[in-house]
Amino acid sequence: MARGTVEFDGVVVKIETHAALLVVIDDKEVWLPKSQIDDDSEVYKAGTSGKLVITEWIAIQKKLV
Repeated sequence: MARGTVEFDGVVVKIETHAALLVVIDDKEVWLPKSQIDDDSEVYKAGTSGKLVITEWIAIQKKLV
């Protein structure tokens, strides 16, 4: 996990737009800008699931931490 990032396991991507993903984290649906998703993330497009790595900033903004 890179510095300034937060990691979540078992994340599912439900919907993808050009700029964002609708993900399910701990039974909570959240829209995340693709620009805030780290390259180490296993989820990056609709239909993918696994480890999500996002910036700490967006995790705080979305009340995930």
